[in-house]
Amino acid sequence: MNEPISSKNGNYKLSEHHSLIFEQADKFAKNELYPLASRMDKDEWWPEDIFTKIGGQGYCGITIPEKFGGQGLDVLASGLIAQAIGRWNYALALSWIAHENLCLDNLFRNCNDEQKKKYLPALCSGQHIGALGLTEPGAGSDALGAMSTTADRRGDVFVLNGSKMYITNGPVADVLLVYAKTAKELGKNGISAFIVEKDFPGFSVAQKLNKMGFRGSQTGELVFNNCEVPVENLLGNVNEGVGIVMSGLDFERAVIAPICVGMAERALQLSLEHASQRSQFGKKIADFQMIQSKLADMYAGLEAMKALNLKVLNQINYATSQDAGRGMVHADAAASIMFCANMLNSILDEAVQIHGGSGYIWESEINRLYRGNKLLEIGAGTTEVRKMIISQELISIGSVV
Repeated sequence: MNEPISSKNGNYKLSEHHSLIFEQADKFAKNELYPLASRMDKDEWWPEDIFTKIGGQGYCGITIPEKFGGQGLDVLASGLIAQAIGRWNYALALSWIAHENLCLDNLFRNCNDEQKKKYLPALCSGQHIGALGLTEPGAGSDALGAMSTTADRRGDVFVLNGSKMYITNGPVADVLLVYAKTAKELGKNGISAFIVEKDFPGFSVAQKLNKMGFRGSQTGELVFNNCEVPVENLLGNVNEGVGIVMSGLDFERAVIAPICVGMAERALQLSLEHASQRSQFGKKIADFQMIQSKLADMYAGLEAMKALNLKVLNQINYATSQDAGRGMVHADAAASIMFCANMLNSILDEAVQIHGGSGYIWESEINRLYRGNKLLEIGAGTTEVRKMIISQELISIGSVV
């Protein structure tokens, strides 16, 4: 199960360059990140130096130009790394994406030159951890329309008031991309984006959340109580934050879907090993046709996940900020994460069934994978929101050819 994201003999064969990126990331994740997974899940534990280690191996700033400390690679490379980390430690894969894509890549695509010089190098090295603050206690799927966090201009600062909820990396982040309303009367068209540092006056982490899955990936509630953000930390222009949000969502969905692929690969591998070792009724359970049927369905589903995932990563590679948030790029990004998350659910359900009682035990690896899947059907837009996006774009375009 050490193949890249696409079948070696199929239409989606990777270049030698991308195959090498995947193989090296997979080796690093297996040797350095997998040993941390059990403790992270058991105790909601966060390894303090982990991003320094990840950055030291060159796995931060993947899509950022080298002059800012990045690797200068493409979105496909980023997706392959997410798949590799997701296979061995899916909680860290999520934290990595929150840092790498939700914060760092969004900053690069929208920062001015001075902001890039100030913030990108430390994020690319892993010395600083990034996060995105969008969702709120009362604003989840309708994060833009229901947003209540405000930002008022007072001289040389914007004063932020409100809170953000379910923020990945929130409790450990050094730099956060935060959205707030600067013109409430304009609704979602009155939202602006800000770069917030953890030491800004008025910013605090109210609570760290205890989750069902993705445990160890730090998730929390952020509070802004007259938080003063310098005017120069406005990202882009006032009241143009919605464009930044929408341009980033398709990239986010495209690189979260590979986590599903990595988790599915691991689930199938564990199931193959268990079926080959477990004996019942005088023979290995892998010899039973019902188990063989489950393994075949799991494999076919996994290969379909890989094909769609790679197609969308390649689309995103050539998409501009103007392409994102509309058209078939928007629909396909939603389709990729929706299909991959739903198929992962089916694969993990069969995996637990193959493992039987041992798969129901909290401490088992297959149980850890099973508990993690539900978030992938909720985060970055729920399954229902993804279906809305796909259908609306299809109806708008009027063709699938």
